[in-house]
Amino acid sequence: MEFYRLMRPDGEPEVVAGVVPAGGSILEFGSGVGRVTHPLVELGYRLVAVDESAEMLAHVRGAETVRARVQEVRLDRRFDAVMLASQLVQTADERDRRGLLDACARHVAPDGSVLIQWIPPERHDAWQAGQSRTDGDLTIEMAAVEEVSPGLVNATMRCVYGDRVWTQSFASRRLSDEELADALALSGLRLERFLTEDRTWVLAVPAG
Repeated sequence: MEFYRLMRPDGEPEVVAGVVPAGGSILEFGSGVGRVTHPLVELGYRLVAVDESAEMLAHVRGAETVRARVQEVRLDRRFDAVMLASQLVQTADERDRRGLLDACARHVAPDGSVLIQWIPPERHDAWQAGQSRTDGDLTIEMAAVEEVSPGLVNATMRCVYGDRVWTQSFASRRLSDEELADALALSGLRLERFLTEDRTWVLAVPAG
């Protein structure tokens, strides 16, 4: 928990503001402690923050909160934008990916936007142990990377803040541009364009 509270926004609010009209409604899946939620609220957006962790949601301010698995969320309303950040789309489980994207599709307005953060294949292929970046006083290092089957990587991140150290292990499925577009299409969404020069943010829209 403390680790997540140390992390700062990394350009996400600016990405959102470049797409979503001022004052618009946003459904944020996987909000965590509100790292991105809070600056979006400060920009005047109306947020609903969804996360599985009640402990994390307790730190969210200025937004409606919903504790639930993303795949199971059914709010019976539509939003100007739905956000799926933290590379959640890269889940190793195909059914989970379909569930995540279906949730995006059933909550976005017909003229709305789905903003998805992912790892483009060229970046996924470049992963290697020892890579690191800094976020203020926080250092985040790729401590271990292992391809356990074609396109599926098990990785461990090591995060250091002063004398405190956290580790987190996760699995990540490599997706090509075509595979991402196909996954979106299965949920009734269309890949519209990439929003950032590094291609890590994708804009999708309802296919209809």
